[in-house]
Amino acid sequence: MFSSPRRWLFVVFPLLTFCLIYYLFRLPESNPIPVTNSEQLTPSGPETIVVGEEKPETNNPPEKTSSENLQDKCGHLLHGLDNVMVVLKTGATESLEKVPVHLATTLQCVPHFAIFSDYEETINGIRTYDVLRNVSDATMASEPEFNIYRRLQEVGREGLTDAEWGDDTNGPLGKVNNPGWKLDKWKFLPMIDQALEVMPDAKWYVFLEADTYMVWPNLVNWLSHLDNTRQYYLGSPMQIGETLFGYGGAGIILSSQTMQRLSSYRARAQEKLEGMTANEWAGDCALARALRDVNVDLTWAWPMMMTSRPWEIDHFSEGYGRQPWCYPIISYHHMLPRDIEEMWRFDRGFFASGKNALMLHADVYQKFIYDGSFTVREDWDNLSGVKIDFAAGTIPTVDACAEVCARNQDCLQYTFNEQDRVCKHAPTTFAGVAKNGTHSGWMGSRVQKLLRSFQHSCPEVQYIFV
Repeated sequence: MFSSPRRWLFVVFPLLTFCLIYYLFRLPESNPIPVTNSEQLTPSGPETIVVGEEKPETNNPPEKTSSENLQDKCGHLLHGLDNVMVVLKTGATESLEKVPVHLATTLQCVPHFAIFSDYEETINGIRTYDVLRNVSDATMASEPEFNIYRRLQEVGREGLTDAEWGDDTNGPLGKVNNPGWKLDKWKFLPMIDQALEVMPDAKWYVFLEADTYMVWPNLVNWLSHLDNTRQYYLGSPMQIGETLFGYGGAGIILSSQTMQRLSSYRARAQEKLEGMTANEWAGDCALARALRDVNVDLTWAWPMMMTSRPWEIDHFSEGYGRQPWCYPIISYHHMLPRDIEEMWRFDRGFFASGKNALMLHADVYQKFIYDGSFTVREDWDNLSGVKIDFAAGTIPTVDACAEVCARNQDCLQYTFNEQDRVCKHAPTTFAGVAKNGTHSGWMGSRVQKLLRSFQHSCPEVQYIFV
């Protein structure tokens, strides 16, 4: 038996020995590593991080996170668009075709956006939202446009017929034979409240179609000159009857003051507004009528916001007392996915150079419309619009069409359709579109002369403020 002092010696000595060894050979101190929100959203990869582990030194710079790469690529836009809520409006019959290109290009540098549709789904990791869910049950039950909507909610796209999948010619009254297009008119007023729900404190709300292209740096610059506390309703003007409205395809921009006023009105007059929408064939027109009820008028934004593609625009003729050439371009419409990709590449390169603060119509013209490299194109329609009638006994040919244009000093381009034997001229220039059996030509020296006359025609950049 050990005496009591010896028992304490055998207990304390090992403890003292362990403490001495720990002090001499202790491990490096460890601290927890905080994970930021951006790291949560954009994980750097499958690597396992051991807290407190010392990594070997290398001569290679650390790889940038996704958020850092985004900041390098979009820093100025991320800041400029921080108070802007962007809504891309689409539908089940077009979303899989038209939305992915925006996610890969135009929406990359937009910090706050949502996709509103008639069908909820996930496209390339982004959720779409049903913008029609707050339409009243009575309206859904009584209006025939909601037949396709109910089927979408019940069975998805598999429930759509071939006719509902098919497209339709976009005529003066829209795509009147396309059920998805006819349902679309019901999205315009409900999307006001849903945009406010997503971002109630935004200063500006931008509503786009899936075939709209927006030049963000130009938009940021423009909005910086405007007061969001005023009742702004910006768009390219169209008219149905007595109603003047902003054309949805060119984009519609509303200030926060306008959004709040319209939302309050809709809250107390939803039944009335749905009845009005039922009697309209275009949702952008219905939106304008609701805005007129709260005394908000359209600010005509043409030619900054355009209703067609860049190669279909007359850059030299006047409209509404304005000429596109000297104005910044904000938006284009009817842009196919390949058009959006092509415009995005030009857009990014144009602003990345650091030499350009604004992109004018003049810049787009010299890139996409006429660069002096062609005088004749086969299987191409340059969209000349003036039909030429030949003298009796003259056989219409492409050579005869070109000869008449050459004799007319006002003619800058011509086109000849082989099947219809129709010759057309134009006193301006368009790039045009591919079309089999059509021949197009340009009077190169005359076009160059026109361009020289416009080189110094813009003493300053022209904006639209009121």
